[in-house]
Amino acid sequence: MTSRISRRIGSITESATLAVDAKAKALAAAGRPVIGFGAGEPDFPTPSYIVEAAVAACREEKWHRYTPAGGLPALKDAIATKTLRDSGWAIEASQVAVTNGGKQALYNSFAALLDPGDEVILPAPYWTTYPESIRLAGGVPVEVMTDETSGYRATVAQLEAARTPRTKALVFVSPSNPTGAVYSPDEVKAIGEWALANGVWVITDEIYEHLVYGDAQFSSMPVLVPELGNTCVVINGVAKTYAMTGWRVGWMAGPADVIKAATNLQSHSTSNVANVSQVAALAAVSGGLEAVDEMKVAFDRRRKLIVDLLNAIPGVNCPMPEGAFYVYPSVKGVLGKEIRGKVSTDSAQLASLILDEAEVAVVPGEAFGTPGYLRLSYATSDANITEGVQRMGALLAETH
Repeated sequence: MTSRISRRIGSITESATLAVDAKAKALAAAGRPVIGFGAGEPDFPTPSYIVEAAVAACREEKWHRYTPAGGLPALKDAIATKTLRDSGWAIEASQVAVTNGGKQALYNSFAALLDPGDEVILPAPYWTTYPESIRLAGGVPVEVMTDETSGYRATVAQLEAARTPRTKALVFVSPSNPTGAVYSPDEVKAIGEWALANGVWVITDEIYEHLVYGDAQFSSMPVLVPELGNTCVVINGVAKTYAMTGWRVGWMAGPADVIKAATNLQSHSTSNVANVSQVAALAAVSGGLEAVDEMKVAFDRRRKLIVDLLNAIPGVNCPMPEGAFYVYPSVKGVLGKEIRGKVSTDSAQLASLILDEAEVAVVPGEAFGTPGYLRLSYATSDANITEGVQRMGALLAETH
């Protein structure tokens, strides 16, 4: 029987992180004391000056109408200015397209660059949306595995081993979701020089650029390798820096011809991002970084707390993340053991057990291409972190 759903759409899966978050919220709404570590969003409100800019925009009739598909000119100008301020990359407004969150920026980028069968090197663990966006655009993700022994960072040698005549692009992310890994400036430069020498495009996701801790340092690849600017697309947005996940404003920055092609696509898919959200984003990127600096203090404290608590659980090994707001512990030492009459042979089963028995929501490593791990977001309160991980620990201690 012919499927009612196209093969292209039927082959993709629901976002695992959103699915876990939705299930946790549904259980909480039903009265269960669920603690959720699933969603990757700051637990802080959007700063008030940004909200007030949006409220004022609601009252202006001009924002009730269509605006340019690729973004408000003033916002594109401000993004170019912000990019130079924050990463040191000098771009023009014509090199920016404003999108409905970072996800649309990613899909637009892949759609603009990939022809059917083009390969995209994708270091794993990877954010769950990357491979699906590549496939939707007709590309083929080629996974390069990393683990905790390398700090979840891929080497040039690994990337070169994955390169073939069909390689079109590399997805590069630092700081990383799901691992919190941060590449050093020397590592970023070396990878950028490898990509340049081999004619490989780089799609680099800089959404967590401001969330780095300790001695870790954010580095923008086209800044360290300026010649790469003609074959590099940078993905960013206001979601993480300004606690604006629900406002849905991201952007892509890169060569003007790629941006024009992506804008043409967006003109037929969604048209402009909601104007009120764009005005809010304009206030955000035009302002200072005080809000994210305050969040970083809390995130830094929480990452240390959650790592200590997780590493106290027998069979769990959690490296200290250097950026973003995630931990990615290995739970291989727990798999295959009986807990409350059930044996979890993979991390997906273990995550389900933890939700059912401990009422704690985590995302299994299968969602990120590396079974045997769990992702926990520490963008939640210290009290939730303590209670949630202690519940996990008590459950996992019941192994036989």
